[in-house]
Amino acid sequence: MFSFPEPGLDAYYRTISLGAFDVSHDESTVAISMNISGTFNLWGMDLNTRFPYQLTYNDQRVRFVKYDPKGRYLLVGLDTDGDEKVQIYAVSTSGGTVVPVRQSPGHYLLFGALNRSGDQLYYTSDKENASFMNLYRYDMFEMTEEVIHTGDRAPIEFGSLAPDESSFTYTEALANTYMLSYVSRENTPRRCLTPDESVTQVTDGGTYLDEDTIVFTTNYEKPFAYAALYRISTGEMSELFAPEAIDIAAVRVDRTRRLVYCVGQRGVEDILYRGSADEPTSFREFSYPGALLFELTVHDSGSVYGLFTQENQPVNLFRLDTHGTWSKLTDNRVLGVSEERMVRAETLHFPSFDGLQLEALHYRAKDDTRNGHTIIMPHGGPQAADRKYFWSFTQYLISKGYDVFAPNFRGSTGYGSEFTKMIDGDWGGAPVKDMMASVDWLIAQGKADKDRLFVLGGSYGGYMTLMLHGLYANSFRAAVDIFGVANLFTFVNSVPDFWKPAMDIMVGDPERDHDRFIAHSPITYIEGMTKPMLIVQGANDPRVVKAESDQIVEKLTQLGRSVEYLVLDDEGHGFSKRENELRVYEAVGNFLDRHRSA
Repeated sequence: MFSFPEPGLDAYYRTISLGAFDVSHDESTVAISMNISGTFNLWGMDLNTRFPYQLTYNDQRVRFVKYDPKGRYLLVGLDTDGDEKVQIYAVSTSGGTVVPVRQSPGHYLLFGALNRSGDQLYYTSDKENASFMNLYRYDMFEMTEEVIHTGDRAPIEFGSLAPDESSFTYTEALANTYMLSYVSRENTPRRCLTPDESVTQVTDGGTYLDEDTIVFTTNYEKPFAYAALYRISTGEMSELFAPEAIDIAAVRVDRTRRLVYCVGQRGVEDILYRGSADEPTSFREFSYPGALLFELTVHDSGSVYGLFTQENQPVNLFRLDTHGTWSKLTDNRVLGVSEERMVRAETLHFPSFDGLQLEALHYRAKDDTRNGHTIIMPHGGPQAADRKYFWSFTQYLISKGYDVFAPNFRGSTGYGSEFTKMIDGDWGGAPVKDMMASVDWLIAQGKADKDRLFVLGGSYGGYMTLMLHGLYANSFRAAVDIFGVANLFTFVNSVPDFWKPAMDIMVGDPERDHDRFIAHSPITYIEGMTKPMLIVQGANDPRVVKAESDQIVEKLTQLGRSVEYLVLDDEGHGFSKRENELRVYEAVGNFLDRHRSA
């Protein structure tokens, strides 16, 4: 009898990625970003047939999509080969050629809102204010535009629009851990949604429950973020829902029934809550099919749509009807691999070097494939977290026999504001010690072999990989850095202009903090990087520019060290094309295999 080969990398990377989506006003169709063809485009799906059809053919990632309320067009945001400089286009609801709506090549145009009549577009851009951004209103029929707010002390971004357009909210970001939100009305001074803007906080722009009420998230004067209400007529804020030791990361509203959905982050998992905006004690956990919510939207009808996932389940789109039943609208799966064959993570808790409690995910390969090696995988951000999401590359590495260990060092999100703020100005200090304390603990528990460790990370995780390699090379067999920061001095001057105001809090000042910048720059420890290294970089990366990786490669080459360098000419800070993803992760898999112990 014939037999089938074990699925390889190609099978895992034929898993479809789902991204930005929107639902038509009559709920007959959904438009969603997918890479069915190997590159991202916008696809449509009739909800009664659920068979996708292509709407755009630009082969670029769709950064946002919004239906015209009257069904005449779709607005889409497209960048070019991962450069993140999104431009705004329109496309027919039947698909076809995209038509420019707002263009400013070389600049960022961030979608804000579309009014109910579909003729007024609100967006944020750096085109006339490189450091702090401006907010714009564009009349798509009169083809006229006006600046409705000018950023003047920190980068701003449009938040939410009142149903009657009488006001809007926007956010001012002084740092990842210091964000203020304001409500603005014509001929009226702006008002902060929280009582005291001098208090360090993270407050988002929220969403309107009605013309007078804004529902938003904030950690104002509390260790964890919570849901709050702001009444425009009185200028008063009140707490709505604050579960214990859980960060409320997002809120969505059903205006008709005055229900509020809250997405809570509890470390590596998300919890969904639902309650009445008029009864704070009514909030209860609300089950959903997954461990994480990537996106959640509430339609005018009251139906809820969400992208959900967990470690062994790729992202899929679901709908919750008004009777409380979830239905699966897409059936995204891994080709030839059952959910049972893939591995779910064990959640581990342990003390760091100074007693601070940390959480981590540990994936143990199946016994019939396990090769005894562990990949230490620091996450990016850095103010983000490793969580229970499906990543085809992780599952592929596990299928090859590698264990994967992903600690959430201090500075990670989902553990309260004080924990997240611990990394501000300390990128290469205590978080690096957290990583090594995590590794030492894992070894002490008998869950890893000290002679069979690799380190692999991207973005800040790439920076952490470089730091660990430079300081603790003897702990690892080899290292993989994917677009990681190499030099804090060059990094803070190369980020987008509207990031630079926040760099002082996040990273520091290169003159004031000169000695720390040296101590926390991986390039300082280049001579300690003695193990084989693979470095991957997108040529169009606007966040960690190619020059960062070039520095490491040049120095390692001069020192005669083993370094491989893979540059993707048509990618930025991530991968938008499947062929590039396959190329990178095949290279990573082969690199790890070559440097395994016997």
